[in-house]
Amino acid sequence: MNRKFKMSIAKTYNPKEAEEKWYSYWKANGFFRSTPDEREPYTIVMPPPNVTGVLHMGHMLNNTIQDVLIRRARMQGKNACWVPGTDHASIATEAKVVAMLKEQGIDKRSLSREDFLKHAWEWKEKYGGIILKQLEKLGASCDWDRTRFTMDPELYQSVIRVFVDLYNKGLIYRGYRMVNWDPEAKTNISDEEVIYKEKNGKLYHLKYQVDGTDQYIVVATTRPETIFGDTAVCINPNDERYTWLKGKQVIVPIVGRKVNIIEDEYVDLEFGTGCLKVTPAHDVNDYALGKKHNLEFVDIFTDEAKLNDNGLHYAGMDRFKVRKEIEKELEEKGLLEQVENYTNNVGTSERTGAVIEPKISNQWFLKMEDLAKPALDNVMDDTIKFHPTKFKNIYRNWMENLTDWNISRQLWWGHQIPAYFYGDGNEDFVVAQTVEEALVLAQEKSGNANLQAEDLRQDEDVLDTWFSAWLWPISVFNGINEPENPEINYYYPTQDLVTAPDIIFFWVARMIVSGYEFRGQLPFENVYFTGIVRDKLGRKMSKSLGNSPDPIDLMNEYGADATRMGMLLTAPAGNDLPFDVELCVQGRNFANKIWNAFRLVKGWETTAAPASASDKIAAAWFEARLNQSLVDIEENFKHYRLSDALMTTYKLVWDDFCAWYLELVKPAYGSPISRETLDTVKSFFQRILTLVHPFMPFLTEELWHDELFGIKEEKDCIIVAPYPTADAFDEQLIKDFAVAQQIISEIRNIRNSKGISPKITLPLAINQQSEVNLKQYIAIITKIANLEDVTFVSEKIAGAASFLAGKDECYVTLENNVDADAERERIEKELEYLKGFLISVDKKLSNERFVQNAKPEIVENEKSKKADAEAKIKILQESLIALG
Repeated sequence: MNRKFKMSIAKTYNPKEAEEKWYSYWKANGFFRSTPDEREPYTIVMPPPNVTGVLHMGHMLNNTIQDVLIRRARMQGKNACWVPGTDHASIATEAKVVAMLKEQGIDKRSLSREDFLKHAWEWKEKYGGIILKQLEKLGASCDWDRTRFTMDPELYQSVIRVFVDLYNKGLIYRGYRMVNWDPEAKTNISDEEVIYKEKNGKLYHLKYQVDGTDQYIVVATTRPETIFGDTAVCINPNDERYTWLKGKQVIVPIVGRKVNIIEDEYVDLEFGTGCLKVTPAHDVNDYALGKKHNLEFVDIFTDEAKLNDNGLHYAGMDRFKVRKEIEKELEEKGLLEQVENYTNNVGTSERTGAVIEPKISNQWFLKMEDLAKPALDNVMDDTIKFHPTKFKNIYRNWMENLTDWNISRQLWWGHQIPAYFYGDGNEDFVVAQTVEEALVLAQEKSGNANLQAEDLRQDEDVLDTWFSAWLWPISVFNGINEPENPEINYYYPTQDLVTAPDIIFFWVARMIVSGYEFRGQLPFENVYFTGIVRDKLGRKMSKSLGNSPDPIDLMNEYGADATRMGMLLTAPAGNDLPFDVELCVQGRNFANKIWNAFRLVKGWETTAAPASASDKIAAAWFEARLNQSLVDIEENFKHYRLSDALMTTYKLVWDDFCAWYLELVKPAYGSPISRETLDTVKSFFQRILTLVHPFMPFLTEELWHDELFGIKEEKDCIIVAPYPTADAFDEQLIKDFAVAQQIISEIRNIRNSKGISPKITLPLAINQQSEVNLKQYIAIITKIANLEDVTFVSEKIAGAASFLAGKDECYVTLENNVDADAERERIEKELEYLKGFLISVDKKLSNERFVQNAKPEIVENEKSKKADAEAKIKILQESLIALG
């Protein structure tokens, strides 16, 4: 059914109105929806934001890039599928729910697991979809029918199935290991989630009395509160200072425990006192020493990082308070030799900011060495391409030094580990997808056929959030549970992943691992790493600094299109984005430029007269420039230079189309335009709108439906209009036309510098030295530069203002329109500048290292600059002579 959208266009563009109208229209008409068909698929899976999240500038950048790619692919005729979703974010979400319950006077520990999870699901349903709704305002053209959550039943089942599979392959094991304990979240976290921060502290020199003597040794530590866990003091066997200590024992201060002196070359002869206190249960390096020397492991901390009963009279006190108090006690007892200020790197939790406490704990681990090999090889050989490529080395370094992945977390919100204990020992367990399957396995393993389901106790821990996220490109298409279903076979592998480099290890590497392990192939073909959004001072945007604008506020003020453009104008792949709100102003100005250009064209009356020769030349030139730009834009997209693609588009529209082409064909005030020319203008305008659409979807859809372009069918929308492709073009035409443009620009400069009104016609004479067919451009030059006539001469014209356009000398006779003294001053200033410029070019060309090492085209470019400067200087000097 045919339908008109509007008969007139408003004076100014109203982003809010257009955004609400067109987003609703796109959704209602299924433009974002994708189902498998005969077309080439183009698939992106959204990096799922945490359900705790709200839109920030990083999300804004990431999702704008994804939307540009998906809209462009859709217009190219591909079956574009963008899968949105959210991540359950175990630590962050549980912390939010615990805080909410605390406000209600409820302690998590007073609740059963089931009751706590009820509260967690209620919180998720209330707040978990906020960020996805905010992405709609951005214009994100996701297939919302496909929205996934990492704890949806299908995805939950996928995670459990994978755990069981890997366990049965012997790749998952349970072990008593040193972990990074977050005392605020009360769970262990992975090495990648530990952020090291430089902190000012103290170095305490403690006295350990040598047993049976009056002598003592000095041990330096930054953590005196950990002496309660000391089970040895270590020296280097090659340290001659401490030969006398071998075989002896020392007494731990305050604790009174006798511990052995052990010897190990791990101790640095040059660092500290050369005596190392060994606390195997609370230091990663001491843990290794403890295992090697078969030391006792004494755990001194509770899960809240308070001292337990092993802390004697400090039991129940926070570790940092103990540090202050124990310093006093040591001093009072003469056990503290000295204290000095000390700066060191302290591990903190990425999620809570709490100082990490190394802790021995029973945890689940995934062996990574063999799994990682295909994931490393296929990135290094560019089967999977990283953009920019610099991240390959970072990736390789991590993958080559990979340790086993600690996949268990001491939380309730998440995927509960499918291990079932049936006895009292830590090894009395089975792993199964369901309790029914577990019961059969437990009966077999225990030899007890009388075991019942209620005799089984499922492991309380949940899996690391990333253990579900690493399956995302597969699980969103149910490819784990149904490996041969039509959707996974059609959409997988996906094409582009857009993500921040800070999760290259957490997520990107692990998705590649899982892709090869569970599908035997790559999960995506390209990874585009965005930069970090920073303010104009170079600081990372954050709430704490108060330097991060709210993306919703930006869109409300400037419009979604302008904000999208502002994000992308300076967003090179992998490099940080120096964001300034002025970029959104530039985006808004661009939207207004397009809007006003459209209003100009829409206001023209037409005549049946054929297009003039100058209109046809202008059209031929713009056709060539458009195709030249399309080649550049395609090349930029091919190499994921989206910022460059946008800037090329911007210049094509602002400069070539608006500032030049429309001015060239614009009829005189009150006069009509040839209908043939107007049709050409409209054709160009439509192609420009399709080119701009992926970047600015709302404005372009709004203009697309104006009756200027004819009545549209119900689904004849720009969102599915063909994306423009480049045809062959005449490069020489562009070069020749550039000479005409330069002539026009120089004449405008002469008018501006001499205060001559644009309404006054001027004569132009050209002493042509080039082979450019300037005569075909005379009508254009005359019209735009407002000339009374153009003549070709073979002599210089005395007293005329002159300039060089390409190789051609041009003269404008000004007669009474110019002040000779002012003109002389202008020429002298320009001569001074050019002579200085010439000196700098000569210095470069006389530098042998530059000439030998620079690319030939760069050297040639410098030589060309020199020749141009010399030619201009010659003309200006002659002009000075002519002025007298």
